[in-house]
Amino acid sequence: MWIKRDKKDAKRKAGRRPATFLRRGTPKSCRLCQEDLREVDYKDLERVGRFVTERGKIMPSRISGACAKHQRSLAVAIKRARYMALLPYAA
Repeated sequence: MWIKRDKKDAKRKAGRRPATFLRRGTPKSCRLCQEDLREVDYKDLERVGRFVTERGKIMPSRISGACAKHQRSLAVAIKRARYMALLPYAA
């Protein structure tokens, strides 16, 4: 069984723009590595608070610029600070 195609279908496909690639910015260096910090302490609210959004969410490493090792310790520290009621769960 053959399906009859309209001319409109051919025009729709021809009018599509080619996919554009996103440019990546310069890679951010980890602030915590620059400070030579081994682990993040949950009681250090100034440092931990910089990696939480205004809504109380943990910032992803692509935005914060933290390396994988420090991102994991940051997440644990933020969760501990939330549990101890030092940081809010949501704003």
